[in-house]
Parts: sequence; structure tokens; C-alpha cells
Amino acid sequence: MFYTVLYVACGGAIGAACRYLAGLGVIRLLGHHPFPVAVVLVNVIGSILMGAFVGAAAYRGLTHLSPFVMTGLLGGFTTFSAFSLEVVNLIQRGTLGQAALYVGLSVVLSVGGLFIGLMAARGVLS
Repeated sequence: MFYTVLYVACGGAIGAACRYLAGLGVIRLLGHHPFPVAVVLVNVIGSILMGAFVGAAAYRGLTHLSPFVMTGLLGGFTTFSAFSLEVVNLIQRGTLGQAALYVGLSVVLSVGGLFIGLMAARGVLS
């Protein structure tokens, strides 16, 4: 268990650093942009990599690397890849209603939660 947590932590550090560098790279290429291009790019790349890893790991017997790659590296790079994987899993199981509910709840509750946290911080700090 200790080593698994260590693998997740190491992968997470690498993934977070890659996310930061990707953001800097987009700014260097495109300049500062009012639309969050870097976030979209990272989310798409992370989702592609998650799909590629899931498929390859199952085919090649590499599922033992999942804590490092999926939870750590890709989780640090973008949690959107894990979200995308869960949506696809629900769709593949034929539970389209649950997939739609998961997408809707995740987006609405997460954005709402951020807004509530922001308002609470502003209220406390003002």
C-alpha cells in the first residue's frame, strides 16, 4: 500500500509539472488568450492518453501501472481524463441515463461548488 501511494504521488508530481509546462507552452505559442485554450488542450490530450493507456494496459497486461499512470500522472495532468473515462464506461455499459446524470451533476455541482467557495472566501476575507 505504501508503495502504491508513493507511485501515485510521483506520477502526480510529474503530471502537475507537465500541466504547468503545457500551459506555459500555449502562452508562448498563442500569447495570453481570453479563452482557456491551455485547459481545453490539456483536457483533450489527457483524455486521449487515458484512453490509450486503458486500451494498452488491458491488452498488454500493464494494469499494475494504473496507480502511477492513471491516478498519478494523468490525474496530476488533468482530472478531466478520469471524468471522461467514467463517462465512457457508463456509456459502454449501456447506462446512458446515468452517464448523462453524471455529466450534468459533475459540471453543475462542481461549478456551483467553486462559486460557493469563492463567495464564502470573499465573505470571510472582506
